[in-house]
Amino acid sequence: MIDISLVEFFQDLANPHLDFLARALAISVLAAVVCGVVGCFVVLRGMAFIGDAVSHAVFPGLAIAFVLQGSVLLGGAVAGCAVAVLIACFSQRRTVREDSVIGIFFAASFALGMVIISRVDGYTASLTSFLFGSLTGVSRTDLYTALSVTVLIVGVIVLLSPQLTAACLDKETARAMGLPVFALDIVLYLCVTGAVVISVGTIGNILVLALLITPAATARLLTESLGSMMVTAAAIGSLGSFFGIYLAWAIDLPAGATIVLLLTACFLVAWAISPVLHSRHRTPRPASPSRHKESVTS
Repeated sequence: MIDISLVEFFQDLANPHLDFLARALAISVLAAVVCGVVGCFVVLRGMAFIGDAVSHAVFPGLAIAFVLQGSVLLGGAVAGCAVAVLIACFSQRRTVREDSVIGIFFAASFALGMVIISRVDGYTASLTSFLFGSLTGVSRTDLYTALSVTVLIVGVIVLLSPQLTAACLDKETARAMGLPVFALDIVLYLCVTGAVVISVGTIGNILVLALLITPAATARLLTESLGSMMVTAAAIGSLGSFFGIYLAWAIDLPAGATIVLLLTACFLVAWAISPVLHSRHRTPRPASPSRHKESVTS
């Protein structure tokens, strides 16, 4: 049962005593935008596993930052970037498939994080916050950092969109075109890392993959071009984050899980209606009377 209406929710957002709620909503929307944009290239490349790997790769950094009482975002970013570069380097050797390399670093990173945080007294509550997110865990510094990272990543994606698209669709063709595929791989991995790091605060380490993949996959079903796909993915993710935070606040549900369920519902609806939308686009236009007359006379 929903105990808080949308009007009351907006009033709570404006309440200075509940400023953590506004910060949680703001960083969730920022995370949805950047994950939606980056996720389009992840979906095009068919590398959803990298999102899961990076989300677990940031865990050691989060754990170290927690132990040292430092910035969780900074710790996660450093660890995620290090693992992303390692994955990109090891994936260049064709004797080992990229998904195998990702799986190795994915498991090792998460195991390292578990070992580090297990050495802290009372780590269970902190581990729950890391894994499933928290509405109260977002500071003003985190919000400003997330805004800067969002602007930077979206700018890089827009600037390098043609090159990233070519590298995602076919690496060999991209190499033949003279594109720096290795550098583009690192750029994409680092963008995924940034998107994951700013998302773990509210949606959690485990569920962040859904924010990266589901809006992009939903947009892929509804759109015909990459530009419209990125805009649609960002919009779907933002709406899912807004209503997910609202329902989590109104019904006392886990914020991350609620956002993921709403995004999954959007994907199922898009999957159901996409054949109808695409059939309308592909329906041939009837020939004009003048053209029909010319064809008959000829």
